[in-house]
Amino acid sequence: MRAKRTLILLAMCGGLAACGDTPTEQALYGGGAGFVGALALDGDPVLGAAAGAAGNLLYCQNNPGKC
Repeated sequence: MRAKRTLILLAMCGGLAACGDTPTEQALYGGGAGFVGALALDGDPVLGAAAGAAGNLLYCQNNPGKC
């Protein structure tokens, strides 16, 4: 059951995660993916949103050609 849930989560995050054109969009997209991921894994949604926002923002700023 846990493996199926994890696969579903990864598919959802893959669909949600996108760089965005501005730093605000990047933070919002990453935060949304982190929030949903934390909920799916029974984690803290606020911490998940913060980690997702920071992670997506850092990735997009350091790899602009991959977005």
